Amino acid sequence: MDLTRASDFMATHARPLDRRRFDLLTGDGDRDALLAALNAYRNADGGYGHGLEPDLRSRTSQPGPALHAFEVFEELAPVTAPEAAALCDWLESVTLPDGGLPFALRIPDPAGCAPFWADAAPGTSSLQITAVVAATAQRVAVHDPAVAEHPWLDRATRYCLDSLRGKDTLHALEAQFAMWLADAVEDTGAVALLGERIPDDGLVHVEGGLEDETLRPLDFAPFPGRPARALFKPDVVAAELRRLDGMQEDDGGWRVDFASYSPAAELEWRGYATVRAVSVLTRNAEH
Repeated sequence: MDLTRASDFMATHARPLDRRRFDLLTGDGDRDALLAALNAYRNADGGYGHGLEPDLRSRTSQPGPALHAFEVFEELAPVTAPEAAALCDWLESVTLPDGGLPFALRIPDPAGCAPFWADAAPGTSSLQITAVVAATAQRVAVHDPAVAEHPWLDRATRYCLDSLRGKDTLHALEAQFAMWLADAVEDTGAVALLGERIPDDGLVHVEGGLEDETLRPLDFAPFPGRPARALFKPDVVAAELRRLDGMQEDDGGWRVDFASYSPAAELEWRGYATVRAVSVLTRNAEH
């Protein structure tokens, strides 16, 4: 990858939050500035909205944006922020009786929101959204005791691990995010169980997505030295890393392979995808 071109892309096209994330990732960042950029999306109730999830433009606090907030709290390590525990408080307040989060709460301002967000059932727990939020929170918990000890995190984690063991079939995204959670808590039994649902080449079609939308090995196991990575042969991982490296475009950025629901979201996803690609390639190169 060409980091100079990536930096130019971020300066030209990315939202301030992802520019701050990129700066910190590449060694020229300011944690206070990153937290301030994140807090631009924060609501008084401790949750996040205002388009932090690019295809969910609602101002309201929602479970989906909590994922992106926890990504930033992980990147702040070893520094902790009280906003992380406050986010756990908010998540506890919207958790359903079975321990799961709804895919989305009611959205009173649906302009620019993807239909799957706007039309979600607020009274039904979602393994997909609960797993991805809890998985990212578990990575924050490694360095933040307030998150590690929060009762919401244990409750959400147990809901997900119990749910995946009780399901005969999983949507591709449910399997991906459940894998992230099982990997984060090093539940090797759950990793192995999920691995039985993934072919050796790691390619899983995303039902309901774009015609060619496919999850790949690095979507399930992006980082080295983790339990999930053992599911894939080294030559498969090496080929996927070469593929990811080769996906950098002439303007220096990367793209996502799923549909966006507004011009703003499409560009914001590119900044997000560029941070993700640089992070994955850097961490694998260091291993």
